[in-house]
This record gives sequence, C-alpha cells and structure tokens, in this order.
Amino acid sequence: MSDRISIVVVDDHPLFRQGVVSALQGEPDFQVVGETDSGEQALQLARTLMPQVMLLDVSMTGWNGITTAEKVSIACPATAIVMLTVSDDKDRLLAAFKAGARAYVLKGVSAQELARVVRAAAAGEVYVSQSLAGEMLVSLTQGKAPDPLQELTAREREILALIGNGFTNRQIGEKIFLSEQTIKHYVTNILQKLQVRSRVEAALLANRHDRGTR
Repeated sequence: MSDRISIVVVDDHPLFRQGVVSALQGEPDFQVVGETDSGEQALQLARTLMPQVMLLDVSMTGWNGITTAEKVSIACPATAIVMLTVSDDKDRLLAAFKAGARAYVLKGVSAQELARVVRAAAAGEVYVSQSLAGEMLVSLTQGKAPDPLQELTAREREILALIGNGFTNRQIGEKIFLSEQTIKHYVTNILQKLQVRSRVEAALLANRHDRGTR
C-alpha cells in the first residue's frame, strides 16, 4: 500500500527496538522504513527517508533523545516525533515537546496503544498523559530563526526556486530526478520551516528575500 505510514525506530537497546519494529510491522497501515541505535544516524535517516513518524528513545548514548528530536524537527519538520521513555519525569517531557516532539509515551504501553499514538502523531495530533498535560502546555513555544530561509537546506532552496518559477511537484521531480512523493515531502518541510500555508506564499517570501538582499 502506497499510503502506509512510514516509520523510523530509534533505540539503543536492540531487544526493545526489535520488539517495537515487530509490533509495528504487524499493523497493515504501517511501514517501518529504517531503524538505528544512535541519534546521529537517526538524523541521517530522517533526511534520507523523510519518514512520517520517528519513534525515539529519550535516553541514548551519544546524542540523547532530546538533542536528536531537536535536530530532526529542525531538519525535517514534517516528521512527527514520538518519544519513548521509561520515565514520566515532567522536565524531560517539557524538554521533549520544546524540542519538537508530538507525543511522549512510556515504554510499558501496549502494542495497540502505541499503534494508536503513532496514527495520531502522523495525523498531526499531540499525545501526552492527562496528568502531565497541564504542566506541559505553558512551555511549548519554540524560538524561531530571524530568517526562516536560513533553515532551508540547499536542496530545499533549489525546490523553492522551482516552485517560484511555477513548476508542479511532478515537473520538479522530473527536473531533479526525484519521485513526486519525495518532492511532496520536501514541499511540506519547506512550508513548515517558512511558516506559510501555501506554495504561493513560500514563493512570495523567497522573492521578497531575494529583492532585499540585492
């Protein structure tokens, strides 16, 4: 099925990670496209595979889950991050959501509940236990870069320029040898990074920026 939810699983405990992957692969609407035990590799997988959802362990060696979530959410804002943890520590929860996570799940959750959370995150919903929700809401705002165009990668700038020239997703894909679906993911990332609602607004913002730097 082409409309399955693509998922990357990140956890440095192999047995637990394998269990999560096995449980998710049992769902007909899920497709696990990658797995790793490190935050650094998770960022590379996010950029390469652009999954709809990333399940991310909070406590890892090297980059921890919070650091990884922040880097992934900046590089690939269209990827919904679901944090996996053994702790309901409120400070960690708040840090996770500040870093860009959409869900915070205890590792003792059932496979059915985890599947429900993944679907909710992919649909843009936020998940957190009711007891912690109130304390989380006061600290959700994230600082944004003064110039959002600086957040775009070289590839995203290339695609934005083609959007500004009136190319469709399919035409852009044909021009730079990527699939139409991959271009769609790139466009979603671009719109979210620029905090605009449409391709037209993104192109106008880029054009205003170009005029301002001449």
